[in-house]
Amino acid sequence: MKEAVSEKNIWNDAARIGIVFGLFSSACLGLKELSALSGSTFLVGLVGIVLWAVEFFGCIWMMRHFMIAEAKKYQGMQQRDLYKFGRRVALLSGLILAAVNAYAVSLVPPEMMEETLSAVASSVPGGMQAEAQEQIGSMLDKFPLYTFVGQWLYCFLYGTILSAIMSRYVFMYSIITGSDNPSQKDNLDEPDEQ
Repeated sequence: MKEAVSEKNIWNDAARIGIVFGLFSSACLGLKELSALSGSTFLVGLVGIVLWAVEFFGCIWMMRHFMIAEAKKYQGMQQRDLYKFGRRVALLSGLILAAVNAYAVSLVPPEMMEETLSAVASSVPGGMQAEAQEQIGSMLDKFPLYTFVGQWLYCFLYGTILSAIMSRYVFMYSIITGSDNPSQKDNLDEPDEQ
């Protein structure tokens, strides 16, 4: 007999799966950073595009896989439970990726950040006003914090939208295949044999 779904079960599973998502995304980020050490602009751009696609579509595939597994794991699993599960995975995995990303940004030497700011200021037509440069310069100290918050929000919003889509997919599939509850099916990926 399967265990009944509960908030505690959803949180525990979301925490475990959130670590998997966070480590996967962090590994992609690490590979992007390693490609930057090559010094080749073409290689950095190519690796960045490939890893972005791997991360983007990998997260979609993993969310689908883990939601199907979650639906089959508990008795009484509903669409809203799967949606909560996915949102919590996004929240927790985003926390890991945001922390790793903010740490990577904090390792960038301040001189390099100032050089980048100077390059941006000189590329603006008519030049950037000194006051604007000072304001941007004062934000550089807090840049890891801004990176952390921005990355976490992005991951949470992306995961929330993905969870809404995937939770519907799992239940629409169960309706098409004639199962009242996805947890009653042995394998959601294979149609019933007639």
